Amino acid sequence: MKTGLVWDERYMWWDTRHGGAFMPAGGWVEPGEHAENPSTKRRFKNLIDVSGMGDVLVPLKPRMATVEEVQRYHTPEYVARMKELSDAGGGDAGELTPFGAGGFETALLAVGGTLTAIEKTLDGSVETAYALVRPPGHHAQKDIGRGFCMFSNAALGAMHARQALGLDRVAVVDWDVHHGNGTQWAFYDDPSVLAISLHQDRYYPGDSGMVEENGEGAGVGANINVPLPSGSGVGAYVSAFERVVCPALERFKPQLLIVASGLDASALDPLARQQMHSAGYRNLTRQLMDVTASIGGKFMLTHEGGYSAAYVPFCGLAILEEITGHETPVEDPYLPIFEGIGGQDLQPHQAAVIDQAAALVERVPA
Repeated sequence: MKTGLVWDERYMWWDTRHGGAFMPAGGWVEPGEHAENPSTKRRFKNLIDVSGMGDVLVPLKPRMATVEEVQRYHTPEYVARMKELSDAGGGDAGELTPFGAGGFETALLAVGGTLTAIEKTLDGSVETAYALVRPPGHHAQKDIGRGFCMFSNAALGAMHARQALGLDRVAVVDWDVHHGNGTQWAFYDDPSVLAISLHQDRYYPGDSGMVEENGEGAGVGANINVPLPSGSGVGAYVSAFERVVCPALERFKPQLLIVASGLDASALDPLARQQMHSAGYRNLTRQLMDVTASIGGKFMLTHEGGYSAAYVPFCGLAILEEITGHETPVEDPYLPIFEGIGGQDLQPHQAAVIDQAAALVERVPA
């Protein structure tokens, strides 16, 4: 497929300051490198370039989202507060979301990069696109930043597709290891957007993401959570896609699918406990390509989390190889190790969760 890549060096200048993993430095937390740092995305882009994949992709220059576009979801008061903090040298957007001077503009560029990828996919400039943006967005709620996210990139992308580009139905599939709470709450009563999140059970943010959260009002059935137990491997993710994600998409028939592409469910991620690997992401990508083709829709991806600087590039490149059909000379050196981890096959306790979620497919608006 003719695939676009959204990239801008300014994404790497989003400053999360010092911390210990995801905790701010201070008290007993010694200052160190924050987990959400430029390394994972920069190394992903570097592997794209040195592998030759960059010669296949169509470069897409992101634009900056407008304040009005961001306020489709976020409150004016919150947006104004982020601008004030940014102009004053930075701060925290609310919960575990530190940022430095100029962070407001970088976050607008991340939203705008997602919108650019959607616009270029829908106008036929490319068949699909990957927005390699930073900061991530799927935890940000209407009036608070959470979990490294200031603005909700995927949710704002879905709103843009609906309100500005005239689509009737949009879906968001979030395979980031953390629950896409910002996307869920943006559309919880909206039957025009199907939101599906696969995530590690009761991890961050921990106050959402249960199977029982299935939408409300007119949106009942249009929100599906698959909270996979810690230690879930490729077998569980593949089964969840086969039994929940793809059947739900087939029933809903979105004109556009937005993939919130967090790569932190990998076996090497320092902030999670799942066992995905590059071949697993290839499988999930192929399933989404097949289902969108079968329903006549389009899809694009916007990058979310992923905190293994060593392994994110191999997972991301596998996704791009599957989409483009272009095989690079790169071999994933970690794959034989991760494929051999015990418990990669679907386990009974994981299947029980997938059974619960699969029962919700018949409630998806048709």
